[in-house]
Amino acid sequence: MRANIPVIADPEVTRHILNAFHLRASKRLGQNFLVDAGVVRGIVEAAQLTPADTVLEIGPGIGTLTQGLAETGARVVAVELDKKLPAVLAETLRGYDNVTVVPGDILKINIPETLGLKEGQRFKVVANLPYYITTPIIMTLLEQRLPIERLVTMVQKEVAMRMTAQPGSKDYGALSLAVQYFTAPRMVMDVPPRAFRPAPEVTSAVVACIVRESPSVAPRSEKLFFRLIRAAFGQRRKTLPNALVGAGLTKDAAQAALRAVGIAGSTRGEQLSLEDFARISDAVGDLPGQG
Repeated sequence: MRANIPVIADPEVTRHILNAFHLRASKRLGQNFLVDAGVVRGIVEAAQLTPADTVLEIGPGIGTLTQGLAETGARVVAVELDKKLPAVLAETLRGYDNVTVVPGDILKINIPETLGLKEGQRFKVVANLPYYITTPIIMTLLEQRLPIERLVTMVQKEVAMRMTAQPGSKDYGALSLAVQYFTAPRMVMDVPPRAFRPAPEVTSAVVACIVRESPSVAPRSEKLFFRLIRAAFGQRRKTLPNALVGAGLTKDAAQAALRAVGIAGSTRGEQLSLEDFARISDAVGDLPGQG
């Protein structure tokens, strides 16, 4: 830590900053301020940053995690939705010339332009995301096929378990498949409520996702592939032929596609891997009128 710069991830320092700027955590924006320096270290280590890296931070708040990222020497671009906070960050991060704060909505900005990426340059993403918008932000980043190398995010523990779940487990679902289609995720650490002010009602977790250069499977139609996955988990208790009716198939068409790839009609979505769904998707695409 740089001399004369206090560690923000400390209950007293955080309280001082909040009082000095007359701030309160916004329930509307899902704000909880991190006050545990050990958690900051764990997130920064999971990001594996070097001074040569560019890192996008989503939702820097008062700069708690931003400070840890900046200490690595990486170039940090922090996008903050709360209009009150850029002025606060200008003070709390005053000692760091490798941090740029960008006011804006991560779901609306042009990320490569905001980061000023050169041709072929990859970047890393680190975020302590508001729980109410976790999934839309993660999926938007991945679906845009941005040149992300690694995505490290703090999410609700329940979401982390879904992101990393394997076939056959109760947490396995459409989010597991989508995240694992684009990335190789792993659970890094649990984060208890006491690590935040105010303390949330749930345990959090940090997940590190290594983004694949190409998806883990190659269905002929990605759109159809994900439509089938959403239908398969839309009503979990239904067997696949019944569930896939929700994707616009007739029950007979669904049964024909499953027969073609050797999957029993009694199977449920949570028993199937990415490879299984890719095979089903291609088989459906081969059916008359279903391509």
